[in-house]
Amino acid sequence: MPRITRIYTREGDGGTTRLGNGKEVPKDSLRVETYGTVDELNSALGVALAAGLDPGVAAELRRIQNELFHLGAELSVPDADGSRAAGPRIGAQHVETLEQLLDTLTDELGPLENFILPGGTAGAAQLHLARTICRRAERLLVALSHEETVDAATLRYLNRLSDALFALARVENRRRGFPETLWDSKA
Repeated sequence: MPRITRIYTREGDGGTTRLGNGKEVPKDSLRVETYGTVDELNSALGVALAAGLDPGVAAELRRIQNELFHLGAELSVPDADGSRAAGPRIGAQHVETLEQLLDTLTDELGPLENFILPGGTAGAAQLHLARTICRRAERLLVALSHEETVDAATLRYLNRLSDALFALARVENRRRGFPETLWDSKA
């Protein structure tokens, strides 16, 4: 576990940062942009939690926040030469947990018969926003996968997570008695 004794280091003042393996890269590199967006997603989930969510939804989000830290740690260290040290990683079990969550939430919600507009309660609206941040992180990870090796489980994880965040937003609205606003294709 890292021990942080000082927040600022002055090392990034020139527009570079160090990855987990010590390699210096520009702060706008695709890898840094990708794990930075994962961090942004985690912060968005923190805002949703601060809005006061259904306890079941909140418990799932706290677990997901820890998993996003795993993902950020994993993405901060390229594995081009197979030398990545052992540490938290996203694996098939994390994807399976999200799929089980999605199955449970879908059973509660029933089939979706029309597109819905993002919104509802403050917490649900924040979860819809988090879902879009997750989709951006997924797009960035796909782009990174064209340049460097990334674990396939991380791609599957972000894909399932965006679906889970959509379902959690719907469940939050449902459990709070807030009706969904359906998309009016003729508006």
